[in-house]
Order: sequence, then structure tokens, then C-alpha cells
Amino acid sequence: MKTPLEEQAHVLGEMGLTRFFRRMMAEKPDVLMKNVTVEAVRPGRWIRVEGRWVRNFGSDSFLGLDQHPRVQEALVRGVRQWGTHNGTSRAFSSVAANVEAEQRLAAWLGTEAAVMYPSVSLANMGALPALATRHDVIVADQYAHNSIEEGMRLAKARGVRCAKFAHNDPQDLERTLRALRPYRRAVIALDGVYSMSGQLPPLRQFQHIASLHDGFLYVDDAHGTGVIGEQGRGTVWETLGHYENVVVIGSLSKALSCLGGFAAASRKVVEILQLRSQPLIFGGPVPPPYLSALLAVLDILMSPEYVQLRAALDANVRCFVEGARRLGLVLLGGCVPIVSVLVGPEDTTLQAGRFLFERGYYVQSVVFPAVPHGAGVLRIQINSNHTDDAIHGLVEALAELKRAYPLPEAEANVPSCSPPVLSVTAIPA
Repeated sequence: MKTPLEEQAHVLGEMGLTRFFRRMMAEKPDVLMKNVTVEAVRPGRWIRVEGRWVRNFGSDSFLGLDQHPRVQEALVRGVRQWGTHNGTSRAFSSVAANVEAEQRLAAWLGTEAAVMYPSVSLANMGALPALATRHDVIVADQYAHNSIEEGMRLAKARGVRCAKFAHNDPQDLERTLRALRPYRRAVIALDGVYSMSGQLPPLRQFQHIASLHDGFLYVDDAHGTGVIGEQGRGTVWETLGHYENVVVIGSLSKALSCLGGFAAASRKVVEILQLRSQPLIFGGPVPPPYLSALLAVLDILMSPEYVQLRAALDANVRCFVEGARRLGLVLLGGCVPIVSVLVGPEDTTLQAGRFLFERGYYVQSVVFPAVPHGAGVLRIQINSNHTDDAIHGLVEALAELKRAYPLPEAEANVPSCSPPVLSVTAIPA
């Protein structure tokens, strides 16, 4: 006899997307590379999966700092100095390394203050609800990160009205804000870099619209932190040159290769987050060893070595993009280390990922619901420590893939960093 828990699991397994993924796992176990186990790693972005060594183009440690000796040594020092955990919520106390890390983060970014969360997802689920009341509204780009949507759900449960606007569309943002009147303030939430396409938002236009409609920008720049702009300060600083009327969410665990996320803004705004953001009050902090590692990373970001790392990364991105464009592939992005190759149907996208894996290259096959139905992509993440032969080898493997599968053809050989081309109309029948 099944227990109520087992019966509930059965019911949930037959619902919506859960049923969809369970069916895919049952029907396509050979091509569905969604739960791979990395058995070992070695320098040069090699990973061992299923007993074979392949080049890893699925890592978001864009600057290669996860393998940097200074960062690794700092992590070990942090364990010896602080142990493995803070032992309490930050509502009660913080280790000195936490306070220093936040001060150094703010100084690096050029903001007045910053506060750290254990992850970017927790930052979005904590900061968004904390910044709005039932007198305010939150409007988000339709392709904003899932954690922004989760933060909106929590805010909505508190009585905040929430809505979405068409991707990267300033006119639709204005229409949406007008339709939501009356309200006190509007939180306009979007990504600084869209993680599935590498595309960028029209921040200047959005900032202008915010100023006209009693709003402010809330930018999740998790995928721009460390890889865009001077010293890697990100999309907001590179585009606007200031942080006025903006809250920036960033990642410590992608390009910075540590652990956690952060919110940065004026000192007054950060104080409000510290008092109203539930994950900060009731959750645990970033473990102290990673704070020590972060301090080492910030040293690197502010040093001439960062210039060298960025130069290597940018050169690798250019090399890959130019090679992929020569093949006539439809690329999404191309201005940041995330470049997606449009494939189309879900089956073909999964098969394409496996095809490249069999030729020694691991990339991420992304299908619905992460992208629109029928608009599957191969998400390729370029790192500074990818070698020339790895980049050229992946381009050659993509050429083989194009000969083997009917991939969409690019209409023009131009960069596509914004706005979107994720559309089923671009997919051949």
C-alpha cells in the first residue's frame, strides 16, 4: 500500500513540466545530458564524463579563477582561520571577513554599499519582495531569470501587483506601467545579460522610462559580473556610468568563481535590505572560507592581471564567434562569454548536444521551458583558459554538426547582442 507521500509524488510526477521531463528521461536517455556527473577535471577546461575526457564549454567560471592558485590558497587559509561555517544568521553576527568582503565589493563596483547572499537566487527572492509594498508594482522582462519570477511570486503573496513586459521592448514597458497606474513606485526588473542568449538590454532607454514613471531599475547582472566593463564591474556601470536609481544584483559564483550573490546600491537601500530581506534574517550566510577566496579574487580584479585575463577571454569569444559565423550559424549573443547556437526542435537540440559530446566537446542543450518551444539552443560558455585548439576544434565539430543536421541559416553576418531572435519563425520546417 502506497503512503500519502508516495501517492503525492506520483500525482506530481504526472503534472505539467514534471511529466514532460520524466517522459524525456524515459524516451531519450542516450541524448538527454541534463544530469551528467563530472568525474574529474584537469587544466585546460577538460572534464571526464562517462569515462571519457572532453573539453568543457559548459562552465560559467569565465575567467578561470576556479583554478587560480591564489584563490585556492585563500580558500584553504579561510578554513584554517574561520572554520567551515559562521554558525549563525547574520542578523546576530558576522565574521570580520564578511564585513570586509562587502566593503571591498562596494569599492570595486563603485557603489556606496553591498550586501551578500548565499546565492543569486536567494538574493532575488529576498531583495525583490523587500523593495516593494502593496502600494507599489513590480514589472519584469518576460525573459528575466527564473529567480526574479520567484521573487515576484513572494512579493505578490504580500499584495504587490506584478506584471511582465515584452523582452527588451521599451515601448511595451511604458504601456505596462501606464496600465498599472495608480501606484507609488515601480520596480523594473531585468537581466543585465540574458543567460540563455547572451543578449543585453537597452538599459539607457529603460532608465529614462523609469525616471518618467516613478520607477527604478533592478538589474540581475549575474552573467555580466566580472566580464563586462572596466575591471569587470558589469553591465550597469559600462552602460550608464553610474548607479543612480539602480539596484544591482551580482554573482560571486560565476566569473568570480567563489560562492554566493550580492545586492549593491546606495547605503540607505542596502540598510533596508538588511532589515526587510528574509533570507538575510532567517537564512545562513556565505561560509567564511569563500569570503577569504573572494578577497583574493577582488585583489585580482583590481590588478593588471585582470586585464590579461579579460584579454584572453575576449580573444577567445571573438575567435569562436567569428568561426561560428563563417559557418552561417544563427548565433544569439556574441558580445559576452555566453553564445547560443540556434538549433530549433527539442529532439534535434538534444541530439546535437550529444553529437558534439561524442566528438569531445561538452556544451549545454537548452530546450523548452528555458527557451520558447521549438527554439532550442546549444549554449556555449567561453572561458579565458580555453586553448586555441579547443576553440578551433569546437568550431570544426559545429561544421560537422551542420552537415549532419538541418540547422537554421543566419540571414546576416552581424553581431546579435540585443534584442531577441528567439523565435520559432526562424526555424525551418
